[in-house]
Formats: sequence, structure tokens, C-alpha cells
Amino acid sequence: MAGIIIHVSVGAEKRTEYFTEENIRIGSTEANNLQIQTEQSAAPGVWLELEFEESVYRIINFQESLNLLHNGRPIRRFVGIRDGDRIDIPGTSLSLSFFALTSKSALITTNREPHIAHFIEQAAIGSAISPKRDDAKAFLREFVRELSREISWTTKLIVLLIVISSLSGILYLGLAYNKELQKNRQLAEQQSEIVRQLQDKISQTNDQIGELDKTNKLVRDIVSLAPNLRIEYGGGVCLIIGVYDLVDRQSGKVLRYPDQQDVQPNQFEPTPSEEEYQSAPVQMGLTTEGSGSTVEYDFIGTGFYVGNGYIVTNRHVLQPWEEDELIQQMMRDANGRARIKRLVIYFPNLPQPIPLKIQQIGSREDLAIASIDTDSIPANIPVLPLDPNSDAVQVGKTVVTMGYPNGPDRLLAMVDDNEAKSINSKFGGSRQALINFLAQSRKIVPLTTTGSITDLDPRRIVHDAKTAEGGSGAPLFGQNGKVIGVNFGVFTENTAANMAIPIRFAIDLLKKSGWKSPEEIKNESVNQNQTAGANTNTSMTQSKSQ
Repeated sequence: MAGIIIHVSVGAEKRTEYFTEENIRIGSTEANNLQIQTEQSAAPGVWLELEFEESVYRIINFQESLNLLHNGRPIRRFVGIRDGDRIDIPGTSLSLSFFALTSKSALITTNREPHIAHFIEQAAIGSAISPKRDDAKAFLREFVRELSREISWTTKLIVLLIVISSLSGILYLGLAYNKELQKNRQLAEQQSEIVRQLQDKISQTNDQIGELDKTNKLVRDIVSLAPNLRIEYGGGVCLIIGVYDLVDRQSGKVLRYPDQQDVQPNQFEPTPSEEEYQSAPVQMGLTTEGSGSTVEYDFIGTGFYVGNGYIVTNRHVLQPWEEDELIQQMMRDANGRARIKRLVIYFPNLPQPIPLKIQQIGSREDLAIASIDTDSIPANIPVLPLDPNSDAVQVGKTVVTMGYPNGPDRLLAMVDDNEAKSINSKFGGSRQALINFLAQSRKIVPLTTTGSITDLDPRRIVHDAKTAEGGSGAPLFGQNGKVIGVNFGVFTENTAANMAIPIRFAIDLLKKSGWKSPEEIKNESVNQNQTAGANTNTSMTQSKSQ
């Protein structure tokens, strides 16, 4: 837009003005570019201010007390003025209409046929049909000769001057008309160039708007990434809970803490507390005899479903004793080993636990593969998509993690305080019973947090999505909505240094366990159908030949 046309209507008075200034002020005082005197003149100053920016006039300021309306709606700052827009002042007869300046070249060409005066044409026809045309010609010649003799030289000179003047005037008008045509052509070319430049600017503006739309879409996708992933894949993130005890390596008998009588030989000495009693076995040693309580621990973690009955998690989730120095010391002193007594998983909105079997344990990476019976998997459990080679694994990219940090404590924090106290009073002594109650109450829901990738190396993804103990084994989603890693390390001192293992290492371990990706299963199904169709055609051909 090279300028703007403003049509002002105040009652019965109408006026149209054209402006090319970059800043246009409209009001009732002399400081304005467009001064208007109406019944609203009690509000002096600038009513409306426009500024030319990026090929469009925008509203940068207005007097709020006037309650201006832009196309029937309350006016807003930084809105662009488009061709045909209208601004009204409620309660007055003032109306402003805006139009863009456009220039179009035009050439006018007139084609005319030679025209003969009617009386000349009649005279020629009469002369042609007259039987005395020769006498008429002689009379006419004589008449002209006599007339020329009677006319004075002064009259002839005057007539000659009139003719010359007429011819000169015609020539002058022709030259002036030719110059005007040339000027019009030059003006048309200039206007065409202006139009071309405006089109280039419009094209650039459209490109910028397109890039802005892409940026806005990316922002919207990032903002809605976590909620969308929770809705689509939250049902496939499971809570792992297990119990293990210690047994003798040779006999397989359960290791126990010593009897209390051994701990308290003197009946007059006070009975040690449960915490003191539990902390004593390392010094006193474990035994397979007696009636002391067994050495038993429970553990929790996170896993996620990848199809065909397979669950991905961490090695230290399924073998927690490997990371516990106290348990390691107890096993060395008592020549014992750990044995899993119970291992189950809970999916969100499923009241019953599903038994879990260990399939593969990673030797180098902190990964583990387990499986569940495919017949026990509900049809609505989503399969989390895996992406081993993605552009989403870049520093600064958005990531989302879903898991069960802090176990049942975090789940209880999501319910009412009175209800949480009641649940704790009933099941606080048994974490397994507590989790089983939460599952039946449909309160097992993974925690979803968002962050960014802060560092990378070939075997680690460092991110700042908040998590805690119990969140190990949780899937790490990339900005593309697919799993790019498995959480395994939580640093409580530095929330920007949580660790995840790239998903490609988990895929290698899954394939060793017999897992197949959805794409492989689909390709095998297509190949089987093609093979079956080929066999059917072969059988039909053989039958016809027989």
C-alpha cells in the first residue's frame, strides 16, 4: 500500500482525503493530520493514530474514552487496516472508511471510419445522374474563376493566414497530444513498477506470515505435546512392584534374621525397636535356622508396553539388590543370593495386577526386558511407538517423560488429605496392599513432566524433565511423539542432569527376546497373504490341468 484514502462522513457532510505519510493522526486539534469538528469535539487531542509498517497501516494508539468500533467490534491496538475497513464513534454521526491506493494503467484507442457530409454525398449523386454534367462543370469553373477575380488579395491573404494558423494549431495539438501520450506511457510504466514492487513486498510478507504460522504451529504442538501423549499413551505406562528375599546358595533355604532371644539374652534388658532389630543382622549374621523374620524387601519402578506382550524397563528395577551395597554385603557374609518371590505390574485403570516374567537383562546398559501373558492384555492397552533414529534427539529439543516417581506416596498426594489419611491408616503397613487398593480405586496414573535435552553422547541422553526414585524405566518421548529413550538415572541435586538410555539399545535387547516391531509384523502378514494367494492360484491351475 503506497498510501491510504480516508473517506470521512459527518452527518450530511462527506469528504475524501488521501495520505502518504507513515504516521497519520486523526482528531479535533490542529496537531492532527486530519482535523474533524463534531459534537465529540469535547474530547480534544488525538482520537486515532495510524502507522505505516510492513506495507500496511496499523492502529498504534487510540483514545479509549471514545469507545471506537472497528468494523462493528471494539478497536484493538496493532491491528492492520485493510481495504474497506470502517471505524465509527458510537453516539455520533462520524464514520471513517479506509481504502488502499491502487493505480492501473489504461490506454484508450479509437478507430473511426471516414465520414462524408450528407449534402456533399447528395450533390455528387445528383451530379452523376444529371444529363448536363458537362455544362455544370463549365459553369462551375467559370463561377470559381470570376469569384477569385472579385476577391481581393487582402481577403486571400487573410484566408491563407487562417488556413496556416489552423494547420499550425492542428500540428501543435498533435505534438502536445503525442507528448501527453509519452508522459502517460512513462507514468504507466512507473505505476507498473510500483505495483511490481508492492507485489514483491506482499510476497515477502506472505512468506513471513507463513514462517510465523509454522512457528506458531510448532509452539502449539510443543504446548499440547504432554497432554496429548498422556491421553494417547498413558495407559501403556505400567507400575512395577515386586518382592524378593535372600536364600542360601547351597541349600536354597530362606535366610532369616537371628531370633530375638539371641539379640536379647538378658530378660531384664529393654526390647530393641523394630528399626534397631532390622539394622542388626549384618553384625550378627543371617541364618537359615530359627524362627526369626525372613530377609525380605519390596521394590517399585516403571515400565512401558511395546507390543507382543513385552515390557521395557531398567535392570536395577528388576534386580534392585545389585544397586544396594548393604544387601550385597549381607549376601557375601551369609553366602546367599536374591530370589524374586513376587513380580507384577499395574496398568492405569486396571484393578488387577498382571504377573511379569524377566526375559533379558542388559549386560552393559541399565536395561531389562520382561513379558506378560498376551491373553491377559486388554485390547485398550496402547503400544508405545519407538524411534531409534530421530531428529528429535538434539540438544534443546522438547522431551516428555511418564512414570511413577515416589511410588504410592505421589499417588496418595493426588487425593484428598482426609482420604489419604484414611488410606494410610488402613494400608500404611503394607506397600503392596496399599498399591493394590489404589489400583482397585482407579488411582494409579503416571506422572507426566516436560523438559528439554541438555546434553548428549552416543550412550546417554541428558534432560531436565523432573522425575524421582520410582521413575526409573519410564519412557522418554521426543518432540515427534515417539519414545527416544529409557530413564535410568535421577540426580536429586541437579534436575538438569537426569539420564536416559537411547531406545536403540532397548530395541537390540528386545529383538534378542523375540520381539518384532509393528512394521515387521505388518510386512510378514502381507507376505503370508501373498504366499497364500500364490498357493491358491497354483492349486487352481493344477486342478484345471487334471
